Amino acid sequence: MYAVIKTGGKQYRVAPGEKLKVEQIPADIGSEVVIDQVLLVGDGDAVTVGKPLVAGATVTTKVLAQGRGVKVTIFKMRRRKHYQKHQGHRQNFTELSIESINA
Repeated sequence: MYAVIKTGGKQYRVAPGEKLKVEQIPADIGSEVVIDQVLLVGDGDAVTVGKPLVAGATVTTKVLAQGRGVKVTIFKMRRRKHYQKHQGHRQNFTELSIESINA
């Protein structure tokens, strides 16, 4: 069984037992988070597609960690103009463990 969920402006294909890093969710480590924005649920050959969401479908997850991703370096330069700009960014994330899919 698998599902396509939407969180943090992105879509993810998830199945029970998987680990997933998503945009930061304000939740404590060890707590359960229920995601109700389920776009698709597949079970073998039976696929249910929502319009836009599958009615009554939820995905139960457990928060494993809160953290920050790897540093992304932004470098801007204009040649022959003596202009260089350095900037870095680390995106916050929440690591989730997919517990169950309820359709």
